[in-house]
Amino acid sequence: MCLSIPKRVVAWEGEGEFAWVERDGQRERVNMMLIGEQPVGTWVLTSLGLAREVVDDEQRELIEDALGALAASLTGEYDPQQHFRDLAADGGHD
Repeated sequence: MCLSIPKRVVAWEGEGEFAWVERDGQRERVNMMLIGEQPVGTWVLTSLGLAREVVDDEQRELIEDALGALAASLTGEYDPQQHFRDLAADGGHD
């Protein structure tokens, strides 16, 4: 199983096939062939050196919340009241 992580496009390399993305001060070179050129500042989901899709602010917020819950659970500090508020707001149903 692969986990895609949101990262912001910060620069382009060469003819637009590769971009530099950043998250928490760490840069990574990723292949953009699946989604094409995106403007600097765009958030993309990356996995194993490949940008898989563009994410908007709402999607990114949900992903960040899930990543925060995962990190909290690994340290034993998970609090269900602080994570997945989107599920609690609608009663957990679609």
